[in-house]
Amino acid sequence: MNDQFDGMYETFKALLEAFPPPEAVKRLEQMGVSPDHVQQLRERHEQDTIRIKELEEPHAVVQGNRETWYTGPQRKDKCWPAIVDLLRKDGWPDKPAIESLDDSSTRVVSLLNHPKEKSFSTRGLVVGYVQSGKTTNFTSVMAKSADRGYKLFIVLAGIHNGLRRQTQARLVQQLVEPNPAMWSQLTGLDKDFTPQENPASYFGKSNKTHVLCVVKKNAPVLRKLVKWLNKASDYLQDCPALIIDDEADQATVATKSINPLILDIMGSLPKSAYVGYTASPFANLLIDPSAEDLYPKDFIVNLPQPQGHFGTEVLFGRDVLDGEDSEKVDDGHDMIRSIPRDDVPCVRPATRADVDGFEPVITETLRTAIEYFWLATAARRVRGSGNPHSTMLIHTSVNTAVHNSFKKPLEHLRNQSKRALADPEFLDRMRTLWEHETKRVPAEEFSGSKVPFEQLVPQLPDVLDSCRIIMDNSSSEDRLDYENGPVVAIAVGGNTLSRGLTLEGLSVSYFVRAVSAYDTLLQMGRWFGFRNGYADLPRIWMTDELAEWFRHLATVEAEMRRDIDTYMTEDETPLTFAVRLRTHPALRVTAAAKMRDAVTAASSYGGKRVQTHYFHTNAEWLRDNIAAARDLVAAAGKSAVRTDDRSSEGRYVFRDVPYEVVTKFLSTYKFHEKSPENDAVLITDYIRKRVTTAQSLGRWNVALVGNPDGDEFTFAPGVAVGRNLRARLQLPDPTSDFADIKTLMSRRDAAIDLSGDISNLNEKAIKEERRRQLPDTGLLVLYPIDKRSEPSPSKNLRAALDAEEHVIGVGLVFPEPREGDSAVKRYISADLSNVELEEEDFSLLESDDS
Repeated sequence: MNDQFDGMYETFKALLEAFPPPEAVKRLEQMGVSPDHVQQLRERHEQDTIRIKELEEPHAVVQGNRETWYTGPQRKDKCWPAIVDLLRKDGWPDKPAIESLDDSSTRVVSLLNHPKEKSFSTRGLVVGYVQSGKTTNFTSVMAKSADRGYKLFIVLAGIHNGLRRQTQARLVQQLVEPNPAMWSQLTGLDKDFTPQENPASYFGKSNKTHVLCVVKKNAPVLRKLVKWLNKASDYLQDCPALIIDDEADQATVATKSINPLILDIMGSLPKSAYVGYTASPFANLLIDPSAEDLYPKDFIVNLPQPQGHFGTEVLFGRDVLDGEDSEKVDDGHDMIRSIPRDDVPCVRPATRADVDGFEPVITETLRTAIEYFWLATAARRVRGSGNPHSTMLIHTSVNTAVHNSFKKPLEHLRNQSKRALADPEFLDRMRTLWEHETKRVPAEEFSGSKVPFEQLVPQLPDVLDSCRIIMDNSSSEDRLDYENGPVVAIAVGGNTLSRGLTLEGLSVSYFVRAVSAYDTLLQMGRWFGFRNGYADLPRIWMTDELAEWFRHLATVEAEMRRDIDTYMTEDETPLTFAVRLRTHPALRVTAAAKMRDAVTAASSYGGKRVQTHYFHTNAEWLRDNIAAARDLVAAAGKSAVRTDDRSSEGRYVFRDVPYEVVTKFLSTYKFHEKSPENDAVLITDYIRKRVTTAQSLGRWNVALVGNPDGDEFTFAPGVAVGRNLRARLQLPDPTSDFADIKTLMSRRDAAIDLSGDISNLNEKAIKEERRRQLPDTGLLVLYPIDKRSEPSPSKNLRAALDAEEHVIGVGLVFPEPREGDSAVKRYISADLSNVELEEEDFSLLESDDS
């Protein structure tokens, strides 16, 4: 019976290749299979699909009861097994790398429509990390879709020829070359789409091949493709198509030319699935879901961060999120080097008017960065492992004339340094640099060992001889090419290097360009990715201001991704998911930074924790906050229903304080202007709105948290706690009157007003207890911080606080709304007056360079 049933199930699976599940069931019934057996076969298939739906990774949010028809690869498949073979040859281990890729790509394919459905128009989004293998993921999705009968594959590969060519090469290598008889190509390595004479030769019933088309997001090219597809309409009725949008946040969203053309392509295909891939979901998830647009209405998939991936927080550190242990969130690796503000005019023109005739100066920091690049390249050669290429990126401007101006000075420096290799003084300087850098970032922290300087010296002549100086931009002919043997290159460029393109073996970046959008900033980070064999060697030279932006971005990104995962388990559809994401207070930073003028932003604080970690250090600002805190404690002491005196623990709690006391404090306490999420006006508006519309937040608990062993700070007569120690993050070029302490509140502090034993409660349990004990009560916590606050010896990226007065930190904990939350709006704008900004150049979208 089991063998017979297994045979019937194989027959059912074969039917599923040709028909969607409901039709396959009908065919079974027509073949005379008994109702009981049909039910058993359906249940077995359901078990297979449940395994796909319940994969731990990646998380996904899906529209309605979207049917999962795909149950994973089969033995007869051709395209996916070929990719697995190639990855194994490249050294990918089966666990966890290939297994994780298999699971994540299977999950995406399971959310597509069955290729034999009569018609469909699916829209989804896959969120990954910058330089984390998104191309390999969508190539795997394409392979599995081809194995199941998808016919046409259109890949929208950025806006530059370099990325389109790189993507075409990857897809040909991994899809076409292993199974050449199965594929036809509409594009080539050096040929974007041009209309073919006879559509029937690609889509006619006699042609069983899959069709690959890799195009730029370029309006003339896409218009040709739309026109050609419309001419081929007679052959497309039964042509299931998968459209992959690489870098889906670039040019796709809110562009007048590209966006409608993508919609036109989908409109010309009766069976189409559009899947956007992005590392910065900000723009895509802010599309109006109700508009006829490319909002991912059917599914959103959140890929896990791969092991060994260098992301924003690994390099720059980030602030502690709600519920995290501050000791487990480090400050990032000590790989960021400071470019003094005075150096910036030497490497980029101050204004557009200064571009003509601009001549860059090889500053001390640029020279050091280049010399370190040569040393790191030599060290990698001694080790003989990892990526054979070695690249340095110099990214100061989007202007091609500025790029080209670097060629002669850089070639002069390289030639001068080649001659200096025989000079003991030059070698001493190189030795000092190497010893300094390897001491700051020990190789042992990455399970490696330091390469002695003596072993580098014999490698340096060949490193400098082979080092090419390349101007890689939209007008240059000499481009980065990793296809013809190992490359050592210093690449100067702008937009062509800042999006999607993989800079192989990137070791050093010199980066001063500033942009006004955080999602663009995230994409600028070509240094993110995998650094196998040289994880201790990457360095980034940038201004302190940019480093601070990236650190803040790392926090926003980590919080958004965590919330995406949370929302995926709570929300029913991508549409409700969008509404929740759009009201995240941190997104105000993105919205504000994208526009010079005032914009409307919405924020909701339900269930969130707000805390201060940026402070001015001047006496006047700090004294004003001390006065505001003392006024609050005096008012809370008078109006509280009960006061818990736990001064032996360094704690007080004033219970059931009227909300007016809190809002008055918020009107006088000064939050640092670099903390847009700590907006006193928005928070106050939110509190008042909750009081009037939800009968919530009318009462507050006000707590004091101090260090029982610290020197005393008096808030009011008879009310004092010990001062806390909070060292500041160390900056190479510290800004006067500014301190970032990274984190203020602990998880325990958020439970200070709860009854019972809270010592072992995790974040989720604390939220549940707050919901049970204090469902409508807010919590405000004051922290007196010692103005000296020396760092502990183990914190090598920290410095003494050195404020002129003691600092008052503030934390706010908002209850989870029992029903819908309230959103508050305010016109906000980003103060970018002191930042030289360059926007992304979208002129290529309309250029006819195909």
